[in-house]
Amino acid sequence: MIAKWFPNVVWEDVWAATQETVYMTVASAVATFFIGLLLGLFLYLTAKGNPWQNRFFYKIVAAFVNVFRSIPFIILIILLIPFTRALVGSIFGPSAALPALIIGAAPFYARMVEIALREVDKGVVEAAQAMGSTNRHIIFKVLIPESMPALVSGITVTTIALIGYTAMAGTIGAGGLGTLAFQQGFQRTNPDVMVVATVVILAIVFVFQWIGDFFTSRLDKR
Repeated sequence: MIAKWFPNVVWEDVWAATQETVYMTVASAVATFFIGLLLGLFLYLTAKGNPWQNRFFYKIVAAFVNVFRSIPFIILIILLIPFTRALVGSIFGPSAALPALIIGAAPFYARMVEIALREVDKGVVEAAQAMGSTNRHIIFKVLIPESMPALVSGITVTTIALIGYTAMAGTIGAGGLGTLAFQQGFQRTNPDVMVVATVVILAIVFVFQWIGDFFTSRLDKR
């Protein structure tokens, strides 16, 4: 039925492009979660009044985060071409898009992590310190568990942004639905492909949003 509505669409290409988009999104989101979590923890712990308070290191990491989360993604992709070619061996294909996706999203998520950790009740942290808990125990048994709903919500927002980034990366040959829409839809003036690619991207967004909301609600103890 759907094929009759969009006769100019090659559905095998749509399926392949969808798989590439999901691959880029999931792989970059997983890497972004761990890298962003580490950066966010470092920002929180080295901030004033926290266990590893260090103004010098805080400012260095904060500057790195601010710079890379401020660069427009399409420009970041171009700037990272030499790095991507050296790391992956090519600047084309889904895997070649991952460095730019991760470097573009991890600093953004790091700020979300820092904000989430700041929202943890200081009384809980002070109680753990009073009981003689080590910094490691406070991080893994207090800070991360208490902020987990906000962390999951943050990575959900970041993942949605990554889906948009994959579409932009597709315009320079990264693959996925962005490349499909640009090459077969825009360059060949095929509106059917543009519509289908847009609908599929929206469907992917709704799925990831639902998954994120589901786990956030499950983890929220309030």
